[in-house]
Amino acid sequence: MSADKRIPVTEETRKELHELKEPGQTYDELLQELAQQRRRQDLEQRFQELEEADSGDLTSLSDV
Repeated sequence: MSADKRIPVTEETRKELHELKEPGQTYDELLQELAQQRRRQDLEQRFQELEEADSGDLTSLSDV
């Protein structure tokens, strides 16, 4: 079920989104793409934090 909702943004933000949007791309598609990129960045950051963690802080898989 699709429902249209309004998301208030400043004129500056609207212009920035418009510049990011590809021809033919909807704002919904753009926002979905941006959200997906953010989730990927968050996941990459979490993996990097785990790699940088002191190995003594991690539990060995053989101990699980």
